[in-house]
Amino acid sequence: MRAPLLAITALSALGLGLSACSEKASDNLENAGSAIGNDVSNAVDDAGAKIDNGLDRAGAAIDNGADRIGAATDRAADDAKREGKEAKQDVGASLEQAGKDLRNDSH
Repeated sequence: MRAPLLAITALSALGLGLSACSEKASDNLENAGSAIGNDVSNAVDDAGAKIDNGLDRAGAAIDNGADRIGAATDRAADDAKREGKEAKQDVGASLEQAGKDLRNDSH
């Protein structure tokens, strides 16, 4: 009677040991899964922040470039107006001189 009782006790102890081992393995697996989930979530958040910051910098560069292009266009238009005005004055002076030359030739 003692041998079967010892066998049952040993098997029960072995079963409890396996159960505890199984529970520990389950906890470890759950913790590992949670850690992996946290790592993935953090990586996605970091990637999103980097993309957002990159887009902000690109937008600022585009705005800055547009402002510079606008300023350069304004300067070019002002230069063209000045040159146009100077060209009109040069043509006017040339016509005036041509008129004087014609008058002098006719006298």
